[in-house]
Amino acid sequence: MDFGRESGDQRVAEQLVLDYRTADLMPEDRALCDYAVRLTLRPAAMTEADVQRLRQLGFNDAAITIAVQVIGYFNYINRIADALHVDSEDWMTPPREVWLATKGTDYLNDGSP
Repeated sequence: MDFGRESGDQRVAEQLVLDYRTADLMPEDRALCDYAVRLTLRPAAMTEADVQRLRQLGFNDAAITIAVQVIGYFNYINRIADALHVDSEDWMTPPREVWLATKGTDYLNDGSP
């Protein structure tokens, strides 16, 4: 699926790929992205407060469970692809070398999320 085509907003789709923090997102969407990054980069640091933040923004337990499953699945499949050196699709941006050189470093260096 191509989010830019599906949503009709290629600009936001590109912002999400490059850095969701620059995208014009609703607070709920931003919180879910923050949650996904934290779960991806610091799974052992997750606390009940992370779940409570989502609940405060209107997510119910079923939605949170589904989100965790989707986040976990993508983490799993990306690690498989990384381990087997699966090439990215041509349409993916930024270039694989740029993304691999910086993936996660912005989040880890500035202490957020």
